[in-house]
Amino acid sequence: MSSPRVLSIQVGVPKRYEGGSTSTEKAWYSAFDKQPVSDKRYVQITHIDGDAQADRKNHGGPDKAVLCYAADHYWTWQQELGVKLPHGGFGENLTIDGMDETNVCIGDVVAIGEAKFQVSQMRGPCWKISARWGIPDLLDKVKATGRTGWYLRVLKEGYIESGQPINLLERIHPNWTIERVNHVCEGRLNDAQAIQDLLAVNELSAAAKKVVELRLRRILDHA
Repeated sequence: MSSPRVLSIQVGVPKRYEGGSTSTEKAWYSAFDKQPVSDKRYVQITHIDGDAQADRKNHGGPDKAVLCYAADHYWTWQQELGVKLPHGGFGENLTIDGMDETNVCIGDVVAIGEAKFQVSQMRGPCWKISARWGIPDLLDKVKATGRTGWYLRVLKEGYIESGQPINLLERIHPNWTIERVNHVCEGRLNDAQAIQDLLAVNELSAAAKKVVELRLRRILDHA
């Protein structure tokens, strides 16, 4: 992969959608539709300026301030789906070149522009991915492939802009890539001791730990 950089920045605000989901045929509200911006954007502790969330319970907040997605995945999706999706198509704020779930680890500290971030958790994809694009099995494909994206918490506020490099400042947990955490959450890694080790990672968000704890209980219940 090339040297990591921010390929594009996207923000969005909640809007109404009419049905079209696999979970409900009722209207739903979401800020999933992120649009690119060309100017500098200030990153606050909970969000990028101009960005918002409709579901504050499951999205946003300090541990999920910024959603990232690998740019290379778009080419792969186009080959598999026959559809060209735009950057921001998976609801991400930052489309990243040179990084993906295989080389991003929980706790990684990175600098972009004036801001500093830490990788806080995997992205837990939901039905809105399928609903947004009218592709019923897209959510299942995202989960199966592990092309989910990842979240950042903001350690230092500041301005960022597209094209800026991403500099890795610290790697605390090289064994816990986003890919490996996804394996835990999707039941592809059933090593109870390894999962207990993951729960001991302080940098993993509280919300993610709840998901991991549930997976551990299921494993122990069937031991």
